Amino acid sequence: MSSTKTILLPEIENTINALNFESISEDRKLILQPLIDFIQEKVNNGQEIRLNLICTHNSRRSHLSQVWSQTAAAHYGVKNVFCYSGGTEATAMFPMAAKTLAKQGFQIKTISDGNNPVYAIKYSENAHPIIGFSKTFDDVFNPKSEFAAILTCSSADQGCPFIAGAEKRIPITFEDPKAFDNTPQQAEKYEERSMQIATEMFYVFSQITTYKYVSK
Repeated sequence: MSSTKTILLPEIENTINALNFESISEDRKLILQPLIDFIQEKVNNGQEIRLNLICTHNSRRSHLSQVWSQTAAAHYGVKNVFCYSGGTEATAMFPMAAKTLAKQGFQIKTISDGNNPVYAIKYSENAHPIIGFSKTFDDVFNPKSEFAAILTCSSADQGCPFIAGAEKRIPITFEDPKAFDNTPQQAEKYEERSMQIATEMFYVFSQITTYKYVSK
């Protein structure tokens, strides 16, 4: 299985250059290892890789995780990766999450406004955009089977002991930047959380070997 890296938007490349895998503790790497193992097994078997990133409201951490996971897969040339996101309830993608991604180099276009806006999020000129909007994890937009459920917040982790259709359930929780909404630190803390998620998702995909699968 050959790998061809996708050329990312230049501003995203600048963000990636600032990532530091050494900032990830050994304990945190142990938390990330089940996701690495899931992806590697799929790659070895020549199977599609579906990741559903889940938090309570599908408004902040799950979107950041979805976008950075998809971008990391493209960067490292891991093919047939499809990243989704969802919540235990649907609300709206929080505007600061979108603004943070835009600041870090993504091209974001609002497809529709309203109580639950829909965004097209591009990481490469020629790649299909990621569609961002709030939805439940079992929404028709998301896969029904053959996926890993990645719990990005402790509330969703505790509230969803079972995810129907998931092959694997993997808690990888992040602190909620919502705690800093309407404070002078808001933009800084969202960027900090986004960078942590980016660092960890890029670390995960950097560990994947893509040449093991040989078609029969």
